[in-house]
Amino acid sequence: MTSPWSQRRDLSPETSRLLIERAHEELLAGNLGDDRLRDVRALVRESWRRSLDGLVGAEALPPLELDAAAIEEYRRTHPLGGVIEMVRGLLLPGGPDESGVIVAVGDASGRLLWVEGDHRVRTLTGDMGFVEGANWSEAAIGTSAPGTALTLDRSLQIHGAEHFNRLVQPWSCTAAPVHDPETRALLGVIDVTGGIEAATPQAQLLVDATARAIEGELLVSRLRARAESRPARRRTTKPVVATRATLRVLGRDRALLELAGELGETVSELGARHAELLLMLAVHRQGVSAERLAELVYGDPDALVTLRAEMVRLRRALEKVAPALVPVSRPYRMPIELETDAHQVLSLLDRGAHRVALAAYHGDVLPDSTAPGVEEYRDSVRIALREALMAEASLDVLLAFADTAAAADDVEVLTLCLSMLPARSPRRAGLVARIERLQA
Repeated sequence: MTSPWSQRRDLSPETSRLLIERAHEELLAGNLGDDRLRDVRALVRESWRRSLDGLVGAEALPPLELDAAAIEEYRRTHPLGGVIEMVRGLLLPGGPDESGVIVAVGDASGRLLWVEGDHRVRTLTGDMGFVEGANWSEAAIGTSAPGTALTLDRSLQIHGAEHFNRLVQPWSCTAAPVHDPETRALLGVIDVTGGIEAATPQAQLLVDATARAIEGELLVSRLRARAESRPARRRTTKPVVATRATLRVLGRDRALLELAGELGETVSELGARHAELLLMLAVHRQGVSAERLAELVYGDPDALVTLRAEMVRLRRALEKVAPALVPVSRPYRMPIELETDAHQVLSLLDRGAHRVALAAYHGDVLPDSTAPGVEEYRDSVRIALREALMAEASLDVLLAFADTAAAADDVEVLTLCLSMLPARSPRRAGLVARIERLQA
């Protein structure tokens, strides 16, 4: 099975590596004004200086701060424990032995809580202390992707010789911080470590997208829990001054409207017709005439009386929860941008994050809706996903797509998967049987 880390490119030519190594030696020798330090990226150079000022050992092992029992207990209560399966699915598809990299998840202090992936790579990196329970903060081990990403609160890559610790210099890594979706407090970090394939632009795109997917999943889980446990309170909550609004329509007939503002977040479940109206206004962001909106929702441009009555009801409903989201007219349009989870999937496809896009695709747009505009948009999202995956996705993503309802009966997708599988793959028989059954 093809690994997402299989695309390699020469990120650190030998001459560049030698320059960085020499600059590192001059730094450790105290020659901070040496011209060769200017050959090092500013981000790395400043991290080296912090490591030096913090008296970090250039060949020291990281402190082991959590034993097995403490790690197990900590995992059960840590917010990232609930999304670890998502991390595995996005960053270690097809099984760890086929990945060629290791994936680590750490807390906000830099302590590694999960380290999984390629057995050979885990064995080698274990010798330098890259193990569960170890502290890989910048203060403990110096410049590294997980520690420096936490220090700077941004995603980044560290290539080979850029590591402060000599023991870590054979490796490259990409890391991104993960934040609480509501408070934006730092929850932890996800990291991919391996050879040069672990620090490519594709690797950073995938790690960044995974971090955002984790934050989105945490928010959705919380909002759903609140909606289920406190429905009465939700009806009496003061209106939210919304600064961000998301309409979740994938795999749902009763859409969820998620609102975030300075006073917090709230979620409201919409009726089918209100979901259709808001979705059409979200799709047609520039605005749409009453006749066109009636055609999109009712299939009849002359159904203006029915449309206006429904828009009055929609406005009244929104005034109770989010006055800033009440649509305006002439033409009908949203006063602030209304994002949808379908738009998010399309954006991920545009950025080449096929695996994350597939994970975010929870089903068709408002699957039971017969509104012409919804049907058209539903088809466009499904087709965009299919075409992008068939044209560019790796084999493991295509196989995952083939197992979804969207592609279960798609002979073309199944045939493409079959053509990409190795001749002796055990999965070939199952695909052949499915294709023959569909063509019978």
